[in-house]
Amino acid sequence: MGSFSVWHWIIVLVIVLLVFGTKKLRNIGSDLGGAVKGFKDGMKNGEEKPADTAIANQAAADGKTVDVQAKDVNKA
Repeated sequence: MGSFSVWHWIIVLVIVLLVFGTKKLRNIGSDLGGAVKGFKDGMKNGEEKPADTAIANQAAADGKTVDVQAKDVNKA
């Protein structure tokens, strides 16, 4: 059994190209890239929240009001 040879992978790639076409595969690749970028941005924004929360909790304990601006994460 073992792994496939290079020729097996080339044949599989040709069949996939014939079935899906290059345009559809390109769209799938760009969609996947956009999803990965969105995930990375989400992780980056997730790291900023604990610092903001700590400031808000400190201000709430002091009895002061914190004035912040909301970010629109749905912008493309």
